[in-house]
Amino acid sequence: MDYIIWLIIAMIFAGVAQAKVSSTYKKYSKVPNKRGFTGEQVATQMLLNAGITDVRVERVAGHLTDHYDPRTKTLRLSSGVYDGRSVAALGIAAHETGHAIQHDTGYVFLVLRSTLVPLSNLGSTLAWPLILIGLLFGGGSSNTFIMLGILFYALAVLFTIVTLPVEFNASSRALRLLEDQYFLDGDEIGGARKVLSAAAMTYVAAAAVAILELLRLLAIFGNRRE
Repeated sequence: MDYIIWLIIAMIFAGVAQAKVSSTYKKYSKVPNKRGFTGEQVATQMLLNAGITDVRVERVAGHLTDHYDPRTKTLRLSSGVYDGRSVAALGIAAHETGHAIQHDTGYVFLVLRSTLVPLSNLGSTLAWPLILIGLLFGGGSSNTFIMLGILFYALAVLFTIVTLPVEFNASSRALRLLEDQYFLDGDEIGGARKVLSAAAMTYVAAAAVAILELLRLLAIFGNRRE
């Protein structure tokens, strides 16, 4: 029962974190940066300053759909960030550039996360069907199906955990580069930090929910074995 309570708390935290991202981005997307840079300009220049010339910066549809794809070495920025001149836009563009720099330097947790992507996808796909099969059909093989389901789910949980240092490191790089390379002044960095910190909390919340759900499943499985 304790796991369920903590899981509910974590899910509430996840909802609050997501709302915080939206409100913080909305606030600082209205604050223009003093030098008039766009997100695309910041990402492109940061890459050049890092000696990275094989990463493309391109526009992607959607709202806050910004991401770096290490498979194609493509940094994709949503229109609001690509063309945006706000403190929020520059913070997000720099964060995604931080991922590109991680990739270029072989940042160990990014390498590990990339390795875990197919396993995590497989785990997310198979975990619950296997658990449901075990619960529905029972018999001697019931626990085996449940155990396999939990194992696959654990792979997805591991991915969310490894994601944490990747995201925090990218944000740390972003803030340092924004200030050191004079894209934002000292008084503007605070706004970018708030945007990236709010985004980071969504990853913390996702990891907390995933871990607690895994613990709940392990508790249920343990009771069935007994």
